[in-house]
Amino acid sequence: MGAHEIRLRLGGVSRQRAYQVTCRQDFPGPIADLAQGKVWLRQDVEDWMTVHRQDQAGTEEL
Repeated sequence: MGAHEIRLRLGGVSRQRAYQVTCRQDFPGPIADLAQGKVWLRQDVEDWMTVHRQDQAGTEEL
């Protein structure tokens, strides 16, 4: 999942806020850094949200 999908999963936060979240030391590391940007494993992001964002966890519709 890319930064845009992470923004959506976090409830439509700003790009800046998504960047702040993905730079946290406890946020999973990206699996690749492509020309379009970093990408993360969806399950890693979902697992992080389960612990850190209970209000947003499990509401995926994509």
